[in-house]
Order: sequence, then C-alpha cells, then structure tokens
Amino acid sequence: MYLIIVFGPLLGALIAGLFGRIIGDKLAQIVTTGLLLLSAILSIYAFSQVAYGGHERLIPVMNWFSVGGFHADWALRIDTLTAVMLVVVTFVSGLVHVYSWGYMADDPHKARFFSYLSFFTFAMLMLVTADNFLQMFFGWEGVGLASYLLIGFWYKKPAANAAAIKAFVTNRVGDFGFALGIFTIFAVFGSLEFDTVFAAVHDKTELVIPFLWMQFNAIELIAFLLFIGAMGKSAQFFLHVWLPDAMEGPTPVSALIHAATMVTAGVFLVARAAPIFELAPDASLFVTIIGAMTAFFAATIGLVQNDIKRVIAYSTCSQLGYMFMAGGLGMYDAAIFHLFTHAFFKALLFLGAGSVIIGLHHEQDMRKMGGIYKRMPLTWIVMIIGTIALTGVGIPGTSIGFAGFFSKDAIIEGAWEAGAAGTAFGYPAFWVGIVAALMTSFYSWRVIFMTFHGKYRGDDHTFDHSKESPRSMLIPLGLLSAGAIFAGVLFVGDFVGDKQGQFWRGATVIEGVQSHDAPIADAHGTADGHQVAAASHDPSATEMAEDHKAVDGGGHHVPLWVLWSPFVVTLLGFMIAWFIYMMHEGLGARMAARSRIVHPFLYNKWYFDEIYDFVLVRGARKLGDLFWKGGDQRLIDGYGPNGFAAASLAWARQIVKLQTGLLYHYAFITLIGLVGFITWVLLSGATGSLIGAGIGAGIGGGH
Repeated sequence: MYLIIVFGPLLGALIAGLFGRIIGDKLAQIVTTGLLLLSAILSIYAFSQVAYGGHERLIPVMNWFSVGGFHADWALRIDTLTAVMLVVVTFVSGLVHVYSWGYMADDPHKARFFSYLSFFTFAMLMLVTADNFLQMFFGWEGVGLASYLLIGFWYKKPAANAAAIKAFVTNRVGDFGFALGIFTIFAVFGSLEFDTVFAAVHDKTELVIPFLWMQFNAIELIAFLLFIGAMGKSAQFFLHVWLPDAMEGPTPVSALIHAATMVTAGVFLVARAAPIFELAPDASLFVTIIGAMTAFFAATIGLVQNDIKRVIAYSTCSQLGYMFMAGGLGMYDAAIFHLFTHAFFKALLFLGAGSVIIGLHHEQDMRKMGGIYKRMPLTWIVMIIGTIALTGVGIPGTSIGFAGFFSKDAIIEGAWEAGAAGTAFGYPAFWVGIVAALMTSFYSWRVIFMTFHGKYRGDDHTFDHSKESPRSMLIPLGLLSAGAIFAGVLFVGDFVGDKQGQFWRGATVIEGVQSHDAPIADAHGTADGHQVAAASHDPSATEMAEDHKAVDGGGHHVPLWVLWSPFVVTLLGFMIAWFIYMMHEGLGARMAARSRIVHPFLYNKWYFDEIYDFVLVRGARKLGDLFWKGGDQRLIDGYGPNGFAAASLAWARQIVKLQTGLLYHYAFITLIGLVGFITWVLLSGATGSLIGAGIGAGIGGGH
C-alpha cells in the first residue's frame, strides 16, 4: 500500500512526461489524476491505521549505496507525523489535479503540466517518508527542482522565468545550510539514520566542535544549520523573497506549492528533528524570533497588495511564521496541527482566487474587480469559508469554530503559557501573534470586499462575460471547504488535546519529546520479533517533558482575556475592513494615494528586493567585474598569455625590418660580418694559434 502511495505519482509523472505526445493530453490527465486520487484514498486509510491503530512501521525499499563504513538505505518511515503529511500532500495534490482539468483546459501543454505536478508530489512524498537525513535531502532537492519547473511552466513569459530562477537560487542558499547540517550530523554521530541520531543526541549535548575558526556546541550548530534549510524552503524572513514572485506560475501550482506542500517542508523538518531542537535552546530561540518576525512582516505587506494571489501568498508566509514560532517554543504538535488545518483553507483560497481569475479572463488586480458575487456565487461562498477559517473565527472555550480557530489559537495561547513558564520570547511571541491576527483579518476581508462587493471597477466587457467556474473546479473547492470547516473541531483533541498521547504514538512531536527506545516496525508490523505497542517515554524523556519549555498547545490554563484576545482582534480587523471598503468605498484608494511613507514602504515589501538587488546582485556583479576585468583580463591575461604574445609581436615587428629583400644590403651585412670576425680573431690572439697549428701540420706532413 505504501509503495503505491509513494511511487504511484512517480509512475504517472513518467507516463505523462515521456509518452504524453503518444497517448495524448486526455489520457495523460486521466493517468496522473487517477494515480494521485488512489494515493490520496490509500493515505487516508493509512492515516486511520497509523494514528489510531498503532501500525507504525519501517518499510525497506532498497540499499541505496554503501561507501566504506557508510550505508544509506532507502526506506519508508511510517509514523503519525508521516501519516499526517501523507494525507495533506496527496489530498491537496489530488484535488489540484482535478481542479487543473478546468483551469488548464486551454493550455496546449497539459501533459507536461500534469507530469510536473505528479513529480512534485512524488518528491514531497519522498521527503516526508524519509528514514534518514540523506533521503530527506533527496526529496528536499526534488521539490526544489519541481517548483522551478512549475513556477516557470509558462516559459515564454520573462516574468515566469525570472520568478523560477529567483525561487531556485534563493532555495539554494537555504539548501546549502541544510547540507552543512547533514555533514555535521554525520561527523558528530557517524550516521544519518533518524533512530540512531535521536537516540544518541543526549550523549552529545556537551560536545564542542570547531566551525569557521570558532567553537560551537555541536547540537546547537546542527539545529541552526537545519533551520537555515527550513528558512529557505518555507520562505521565512530574509529568505522569503521568492514566494510572492512564484505567483507567476499557474494558480494550481500556487495552491500545491504554497498552501500544503513545499513551503511546509521546513515545518516538517523542525518537527521531525524535535529531539535535536529540544536540546538546542539558543537555536530554538532563533527559530521563535524568525517565525514571529515572519508572521508580522508578511502580514504588514499583505495589507496593501492589490494582486489577489500575492495577498494570499503573503498570508501563507505569515501563517508559516506562526508554525515556526510554535516549533521554536517547543509546541511541535500545535505547529503540525496548524500545518494540517492551513492546508485546507489556504488551498481553498488559492483555488478560489484561481476561479475568480478564470472567471474574469485572467485578471488578478483587485482594483479592477468588485461586485461579482452575483456572477460567481459559489466561488464567493467558498472564498468566504476560506477567509473565516484563515482568520480563525470561533467561540473561545467551546467547540464551535472553523479550522483556523483551533490551530492558530492553540499557538497564540501556547505562546502565553510559554511566557508564563519563563520561556524566553514567550510573551513577545504572544503579542506578535495577536497583532498578526488583527492584520490577517483585515487583509483577508479586504480581499473579499474588493473582489466580490461594491462597484465593478474593470471594463464592462469582462464583467458581462464573467461566469462561474466549471464543475471540475468547483468540486475540489467544495471538498476543501468541508476541510476548512471541520478539520479543526474533528482533530483538535488528537493533535493538541487530551488524546494526543495516543495519537502521536511513535512520532517525535508530542510535547516536543518522544521515546526513541521503542523501535518502528518493519513491513510486517513487528519490531525485533514483537508486536509494536504504544511507545512509552523513557526516564530522560519524561523528565524533559516535565521541564518542557511550553505547555502543550491547548491553551487550557490562560487568563480569560488571553483566551478571547484572538477573537476580539479578528472581529476588529473585520470591522475596519468593512468601514474602509464597504461603508466608505474608495477610502482605501484615497488613503493609499495620500500616504507618502507607510503605504509605499509596505507596498514595496519593505524594499527587500531593492536592498538585495543593491547589496547582493549589484555587489556580486561588481565583485565579478573586479575579478574578471581587473584580475583576469588585466593581471592574469595582461601579464600572462596576452603579455607574452604582445612582447613577441613587438619584437617580431622590429626584427622584420632587417629583412629588406635587397641584395646589396645583404652583401654589405656579410662584409661587415666578415670584417668583424677578422677583427675578433686578431684581437683575441687567435692568429698565432692558427699559424702555429699550420706550421705543425706542415712539419708533420714532411715526415
């Protein structure tokens, strides 16, 4: 079953990619979509078996390679964390495949597009099922390649090519850090296997290793380098610049990459490596700070963007900041819970935006929209559902609420509990989460009001021909809407509630700690010849859990005002958006026009692109020019091959002047040479020697 889940998308990608022209677009779509839906169905079944049946296991695939004493096996690690990611990846990817039937109906390269989608899914599945860091890196790089292909799918658009290159290069920065982290893990532990590394991590807490002419704690260094990789893949502060530009790809790509899969890889990495981060408090603090900065920074930019997809993209960036903030505070369970719910409502918003774009003939500027809810009522409804889920609408203290209410509030309330427990940056993280929630509510409802309400601001021809999307696009929207409504209330007890001990059995995220003494079963459901039972905490894990930095992300022990704060700011954000874009339509545009500092600063994304262009791009170009023109051309070539060539040419031009071609010149030179030779002989005493030699020869001849 698990082999079908993982390798089914790869088979579909190969068939559509290699034989698409032979079998045709329609059959390529059927094959890839069918295999993805099969993987999704099997993933849901696997989730029920693993999370609730205790069927954790390790499935060997093959021996990858062996070099000396190093062995890398290819195996599928199946535990609750993997099962959650399998559902998220395959479910969203399957719906994106179905949705793309309608969205890409007029594209002439559908087989190639569906091949790329399936390959991306396979790479992501390889990442989340990895049993060692090397296999994870294989999937990590695979999703990077697939994202490059998908973002630049419309390769005839210069903007799409530039966005694909930007995403690829930015991710290489993070991947370099991830690779260094893997090298360090092998140097410290002598293995890259998760079980081996996590079991020995307690014994290495005092180890100090040299790096960059300095001494570092080994565990802190490993955690820091791993997070650098997560920053690039999950578009965190400083390495976020690729995410909004990636909107140049088709909208289904945005839903697949930015909602539920690639950008969540970094969160998955932190959760999987929780035993390492638990023993690296400084690195965990860095994770918390970067996550909080990202949540705040991206939310501020989303306030003023006019491209409907860019607003949702920055919303994704901000929500990822929440997840990392939770992970840094030790609430790995809450981070994965928010990842899980976020996949539904953010994919819903991206695909809903795609429905709007298709309905308005590929118009993405919200300033040219408005009043289309009557033309596209179903899209309007699902977008409102996604917005309510994203903003986290619900009644605190009850089980009434949309998906984001349970997961986001768990992080915010958990941050307060962490601060109360003395965790560094716990209270600041709480306030950042509250402010970001206020901005999230404002820009989310701004999208709804500018897109669907008020007066239509585009051309009349586009409005008159706007229409609801086809059924192939609406069915995925309906299914995602169900997830956006019910995913939180159905699973809150399992992820962060009173059932989490049983739910996270065998994984590494429950309260940030999990026993590594209990082996994972092999393909037959046994481990060391015994049936696998629920993993029990070892003494060290129990002690760590008791002293854990943060209470689990349930928010059960916070003051009443803390409990209600997210709801209040969410309501306030809605009211502000209503006042500006509904009660006083056009006020937002007038405020933006009058602003001379704040709006340009936010609209230009804090000028990060300009700063990076000035410091990095232009700086690299100037450095390259220095080495090229100054070092290579002037120094090396000037005094090397070009220098010798120039000197030889100069000497040749002087010497060639001696060759006149006139006989009397050559006779004169010969005469001068003869006179010179005779003079040399006379002056050097060579004459006596020659006469003596002649006399001796004559006497000898007489005898």
